[in-house]
Amino acid sequence: MYFAFTEDQLAITDAARTMLLEACTAADLRKLLETGKTHDDARWSTIVEMGLLGILAPEDLGGLGMGPTDLVGIAEAAGYVGLPEPLVELAGVAIPLLASLEDNKGWLERALGGEYVAVGHPINRFVIDADRAGALLLADGGAVHLVPAEAVTLVRHDSFDDFRRLFTIDWTPSADTLVAASWGQTAERGALFAAAQLVGLGQRCIDLAVAYAKDRTQFGKPIGSYQAVKHLIANAQVQIEFARPVVHAAAAELALNNEASKARGAHAKIAASEAADLAARTAVQVFGAMGMTREADVHVFLKRVMGLRTSWGTSFRHLATVLDRITSERTGPDATFAAELAH
Repeated sequence: MYFAFTEDQLAITDAARTMLLEACTAADLRKLLETGKTHDDARWSTIVEMGLLGILAPEDLGGLGMGPTDLVGIAEAAGYVGLPEPLVELAGVAIPLLASLEDNKGWLERALGGEYVAVGHPINRFVIDADRAGALLLADGGAVHLVPAEAVTLVRHDSFDDFRRLFTIDWTPSADTLVAASWGQTAERGALFAAAQLVGLGQRCIDLAVAYAKDRTQFGKPIGSYQAVKHLIANAQVQIEFARPVVHAAAAELALNNEASKARGAHAKIAASEAADLAARTAVQVFGAMGMTREADVHVFLKRVMGLRTSWGTSFRHLATVLDRITSERTGPDATFAAELAH
């Protein structure tokens, strides 16, 4: 099977990446940390104006009517810059769920306009950025409830990542808030786009390590000239290069919603998590003692990697999905990586 992104997909990804690289620099993130803020209103307005939030929403509902392969590169770019605003969470998870509801109570239009809707899926222990949400999609058993922010009580929890505000929610389900009997593919979408962000984060950590290894000298030579350092960084880059196409394949197959596509998505989350973790730890090692301090930008990306590794399912959970695929369907050169099997 031949797979490549179309010119239109590459164009929208490049436009989003260029904007994010210019609008979300490491210096910008440091300014937010100094002021105690976690989001930049001007940057969020730019994201909304570009129409990025509506990529997965149908055209007849005000979106762009595109698919996961159109968003996966943007999610990777968001990871690369450590974007603190919930572009991926809203565009990749909340808005597709709202669009699937018979009655979204007007919140799809509001979300496309930039109002945040937080997602409290049962796979996650905490709800991210619930204090910024105008409404929340919450679980009661397997059912989905759309609850206005004024009807919930938030309990804040400490977060390893300064930009990820974590909450548990006290609320009371009712017939008025019930909007769906199940979550559909929400967990699969969440895992896919978390994996894409992890690939971007891993690549950023590697790039930071390479830049530092070129500038930092030891015994009169750049430390990047030493074979041991080269091998460390190269090994991490190889992991990222192997994880990226798995994430792309998972995006291409998500719509199939079969056992093979679910296993592919699980594999993507595992591969991206392990690659990003190795890249972040390698970067810290290359930076040496400075890598353990806030003086090095790498700490911002390391923390985001740690947060996303367990978001939308741990590697152990996703491994179980892969094992289910292996043990329930035939394997072999023509079957193991097939998107669909003839029975």
